[in-house]
Formats: sequence, structure tokens, C-alpha cells
Amino acid sequence: MTEQIVTQTIAVEDFRTGFLALWKEIFESTGDGPHWILDTGTSLLETLSDITAEEASIPVSNQSANLAAQVNHTSYYIEELREGIATNFENKPDWDGSWQVGVVDDAQWQALVDTLRANYDWFTQLATENEIWTADYVGGAMAMIAHAAYHLGEIRQGIGVIRGR
Repeated sequence: MTEQIVTQTIAVEDFRTGFLALWKEIFESTGDGPHWILDTGTSLLETLSDITAEEASIPVSNQSANLAAQVNHTSYYIEELREGIATNFENKPDWDGSWQVGVVDDAQWQALVDTLRANYDWFTQLATENEIWTADYVGGAMAMIAHAAYHLGEIRQGIGVIRGR
């Protein structure tokens, strides 16, 4: 008995639509829907909107970074993809450096949030326009969702700890 291999594909537009729905939900309000993974009002940019620079500067624990570093690292992850694409992935990311954010003032905190928003917008545009969805691109897109969702959780948990003190 021979084994038959069936190859299935998904239309680029179907993948893009599903991916962008999740990506956008993680970062911004989706209003009345759809809500695949988050409750209303809990997206990353909504969460960051009422965090003060003072709160963003407080380390969550002795083993954890402050919220400003979480935001910087999340943004840096997207920036590194852009740099990787530009350099054919010959760049050497400074992951440790992406965590090196100490106390921030209001302007510095706003700049971190604005940079995250710009990087989110850049990747949203890339995903919207990209027509090449190889396994590497699909895997990279899934990694972007997982990474952003993880850090959203870290930030939401962190602000709960900070405000609960």
C-alpha cells in the first residue's frame, strides 16, 4: 500500500485576512468585533494609553523589567524584522540592549509608545501588501503575533502588580 501525500494550500487573501484580524486585535481596539483573543478595551495600545511614565518606570519585580522596557523590546522585535529584510538577515540584533530601559519621563514614555505604534503600522502595511507567503513568512507572521500577545500579557499583568501595591 502506498501512502498518498495531499498538499493543501490556503489563498493568500484568506491567510492575510485572518492574520491581520489577530494582529490588529492585539494592538488596537476592534470595537464591536471580531474578538478572537481579547476582551474589549484590552489591546496593547489601549492598555498603554493610561499608563503613566512613572508607572512605566517601575520594575514589576526583582527579576522583571519595567513596562517601558517591555514596550521597547516589543517594538524592537518588529524593528529587527524590518532591518533583517533590509540586510537579507545579516544584521546582528541586540536583544539584551532592547531591555535596557530605565526610568523614563513623560516625553520618553510617549516616544516609546509612538515608536511601537509606528512599527506596528509598518508591519501591518507589510502584511497587507505582501504577496509572498512561504513557510518562512507564515512562520514569521505567527511569531509576530505570539511575541506581541505574550508581551501584552506581561504588560497587563505588570500594571496590575504595580497598581495593586
